Amino acid sequence: MTADFSELRVKMVDGQLRTTDVTSLPLLSAMLEIPREAFVPDSRKALAYIDENILISEKAGPGARYLMKPSPFAKLVQLAEVGPNDKVLDVGTGTGYSAAVLSRLAKSVVALESEDSLAAAAESRLANLGCDNVSVVRGELNAGHKAGAPYDAIIVEGGVEELPETLSKQLAEGGRLVVVEGSGAGAVARIYLKSNGVATGRRAFNAAVKPLPGFERTPAFEF
Repeated sequence: MTADFSELRVKMVDGQLRTTDVTSLPLLSAMLEIPREAFVPDSRKALAYIDENILISEKAGPGARYLMKPSPFAKLVQLAEVGPNDKVLDVGTGTGYSAAVLSRLAKSVVALESEDSLAAAAESRLANLGCDNVSVVRGELNAGHKAGAPYDAIIVEGGVEELPETLSKQLAEGGRLVVVEGSGAGAVARIYLKSNGVATGRRAFNAAVKPLPGFERTPAFEF
């Protein structure tokens, strides 16, 4: 039996997003429109709308990459208050789902990806959906994309142990950076707001998401 993905999208929005205080109408509309199943491997398409993180890299284990579950992703984007005049940096776009959603909200999106196979998949899928305002760039995730800075909003698509100052420096004045810091049940979503050249963070909500490689805390030397 073939899944009715359009019906599953409606159920995702009604059952996973609205019930977790995602109320932004443009965001809900974008997530109703973008076919999430197009951004996961063929073997996992039937799982595209479950309330779980979905493996999108070839192998699991350390360094594996995941499509973030719908609710925390939507809450992060809502927190960033992405508007139609904004330039957005999507850090760790994976196969491009997050960039596709953001393309419906922002003026332009820079989709940063470190793995060539995922970046190539993102380019193909985004082109198929006509996301002409998205540019996929390859590079280390923790370095951001300085050439395109400054950004009005930066979305980090996974959990981090340590947020590098490099990213906050790429925010425009008045810009917002949203990220999940920590791991497991103790992880917390934070928003950083840039004012007078300084990015200051505040806690927003609890969020357990898969880690994004490249943001591990640097071990301190002990004497």
